[in-house]
Amino acid sequence: MLLLEAVIVSVIAASTPLLLAASGELIVERAGVLNLGVEGMMIMGAACGFAGAYLTGSILIGALCGIAAGAAMSAIFATLTLGLAVNQVATGLALTILGVGLSGLIGAGFVGQKIVPAAHLYLPVLTDLPFVGRILFGQDAFVYMSIALIIAIRLFLFRTRLGLVLRAVGDNHASAYALGYPVLRIRLCAVLFGGACAGLGGAYLPLAYTPFFVSEMTAGRGWIALALVVFASWRPGRLFGGAYLFGAVTILQLHTQALGLDIPSQLMSSLPYLATVVVLVLISRTRGAAGSAAPACLGLVFVPDR
Repeated sequence: MLLLEAVIVSVIAASTPLLLAASGELIVERAGVLNLGVEGMMIMGAACGFAGAYLTGSILIGALCGIAAGAAMSAIFATLTLGLAVNQVATGLALTILGVGLSGLIGAGFVGQKIVPAAHLYLPVLTDLPFVGRILFGQDAFVYMSIALIIAIRLFLFRTRLGLVLRAVGDNHASAYALGYPVLRIRLCAVLFGGACAGLGGAYLPLAYTPFFVSEMTAGRGWIALALVVFASWRPGRLFGGAYLFGAVTILQLHTQALGLDIPSQLMSSLPYLATVVVLVLISRTRGAAGSAAPACLGLVFVPDR
């Protein structure tokens, strides 16, 4: 039971950055924008988040720095794709390359340094409960924030008028504009929100998951977050399950190596990315079911009539 408890706690920790980043990207894509720069925004959030926490000694300030870094990167993306109508795919890829290089420059002076990680919740009786205590009442604030975020996104998308407008913009931006909705402004807000979530997901890595910074420590999690949105068919509930599924795959390779099984470590390390490829292939084979849930204007440039 102790081993199972430790595994579940590890899965939750590994899933949290994926859930944070994918939640923001879900809103972005629901608005009809395809931002492939999630990896770059996450690594910038990691570098700036660690720098802020290390210099001030505050995890909260570090998290805010990560959010600001992700939002700033997404503002660059929005300026190019929404303001100048540049191709979204090319801009997103360029943003990832920029983020990886810039984060290495910002974090160069912090490599090898350590901080005190984010504190875990402790409720005197509840946290001490066998098995479920640490799982339900012993996580850090980032974990609870990620769960609250996905619940809030679901309520926003399907229970509010603003959520309906956002989905309308993603499904048919021309009709939404004809009805008087500010398409570009709505998409700008969605892109900034997605960047902030990606930055927070990246900041979680050095602030809570591993309390130090190394270059390119996101290790492709941004790409997995992008695949998760497609895997979830752009639905928040499925996104939650998908994030924890991919987190479990990540932890599986670590525990398999710890058990000493005769499986090449390189193969086990590639499991999360192999799972991503398999999921995308399966979705492409059932394009009729999965594709119908995709916003109709996803990735299409919108230029309002003048």
